[in-house]
Amino acid sequence: MKPLGRLRLGVNIDHVATVRNARGSAYPDPVRAAKLAEEAGADGITAHLREDRRHISDADIDGLMASLTTPLNFEMAATEEMQAIALRHRPHAVCIVPERREERTTEGGLEVAREENRLAHFIAPLRDAGCRVSIFIAADQKQIEAAHRIGAQVIELHTGAYCDFHAEGHFDKRDAELARLRDMAAFAHSLGLEVHAGHGLTYDTVVPVAAMPEVMELNIGHFLIGEAIFRGLQPAIREMRRLMDEARA
Repeated sequence: MKPLGRLRLGVNIDHVATVRNARGSAYPDPVRAAKLAEEAGADGITAHLREDRRHISDADIDGLMASLTTPLNFEMAATEEMQAIALRHRPHAVCIVPERREERTTEGGLEVAREENRLAHFIAPLRDAGCRVSIFIAADQKQIEAAHRIGAQVIELHTGAYCDFHAEGHFDKRDAELARLRDMAAFAHSLGLEVHAGHGLTYDTVVPVAAMPEVMELNIGHFLIGEAIFRGLQPAIREMRRLMDEARA
C-alpha cells in the first residue's frame, strides 16, 4: 500500500492563555508556547480570539503574528469585529467557527446552509486579502455543500462527537461517527475542498482520523496542553506527531 502524504499538525495554544488568565498574570505566555510547539514539530499554530476574550487576547494575536515562523490559523466568529481584526493582520488562514458566550468550548459545527448568503459576503474580503478561509462544520453533506458554494477553500470537520463517544464507552456510536467522518472527508475532497479535522482528539482517538487519506491537517490543543502538565509541552507534541506519522505510513 502506498504511504499517504505527510499530515500537518496545527497546535492550538488557547488554553495556555486560559491558565494565564486564571491568575490575571503575564505567564504562562501563549507566544512562548507557540514557539516551543514549532520547535517540537508543529506545522502551524491555531488561536481562537473569542468575542469575550476568555483566553487568547488581542495582544497575543499581535505577538503571534510578529513571532511565528509557521502559519497562524486564526479561529474567529463571523462578526464584523473579528473580520476587521483578521483583515488588519492578514494571517495565513482564518477558520470561521460558531460561538456562543454561554458555551464552555465550541460545541458543534457552523450552520452554513441557513446563513449561506451572509457567510458568502462575510468571507469574500478575507479571501481577497489573501487568507485561506476554512469553515468548521459537522460531518454533514448539506453543510459541506454549502461551504463549497460560499467559496471556502477548506473545511475542518468537527471530531468532538467521535471523541466523546469513545470516552464514554459508546463504541457503536463512536464507530458510526467515525464512518460518517470518513465518508464526508471523501465527499468534501471530491468537491475540491481541502479537508482538516479537529476537536477533542487525544492519543487514543487520533490514529483513525489521521489515517483518512483526504485529511490534510489536524488541529489539536486542549489535550496537548493538559498532557504537557505531565510530560512537558514538546514531548507531548512529539508523541502526537509520532502517532500521526505512523497512521499515515
